[in-house]
Amino acid sequence: MSEIVNLSPSLRSLNPKISPLVPPRQLSSSFYQQPRLKFLSFPGKSILATGRVRAIDARRQEVDDSPVSVELGPISSESHFDEVMEEAQRVDESVVIVWMAAWCRKCIYLRPKLEKLAAEFYPRLRFYHVDVNAVPYKLVSRAGVTKMPTIQLWRDNQKQAEVIGGHKAHFVVNEVREMIENDSIT
Repeated sequence: MSEIVNLSPSLRSLNPKISPLVPPRQLSSSFYQQPRLKFLSFPGKSILATGRVRAIDARRQEVDDSPVSVELGPISSESHFDEVMEEAQRVDESVVIVWMAAWCRKCIYLRPKLEKLAAEFYPRLRFYHVDVNAVPYKLVSRAGVTKMPTIQLWRDNQKQAEVIGGHKAHFVVNEVREMIENDSIT
């Protein structure tokens, strides 16, 4: 399985021969500092970048190292959901959970936009996704999910807010952004 990192345009401009999606082992060690990169692997899934890429151009000026998008971490069971919530509570952080289904066209269309939004709030906020058809119904009902896609903000093992994404993607993304920013104020 190959690991994929989405590089920002400023990092791609350093070496135009590198495609936007690059397996990290193909980058030279002078291009990035490996200790700043961490990868989490999920069985049968892509690799999720959890660190930042730091690059310095030829003039020794630091380049914007923000990720362009951050892949939504999968939640595959009720116990995994509980682990995510416990970890978030332990580090006193909120978590965004995107409830979707593989058959849902709006979910499929919205996902890359939410991955870009996740990059805006990275690393202080983690985004996860749950395929409602792949987890027990008990978890779906516990979260109060009745429509897809549903985007929820959780803190202290409690649902704080939610957005039901049945309308245009840019409206949903703006509502999710507003939901997150309102949580940051409190």
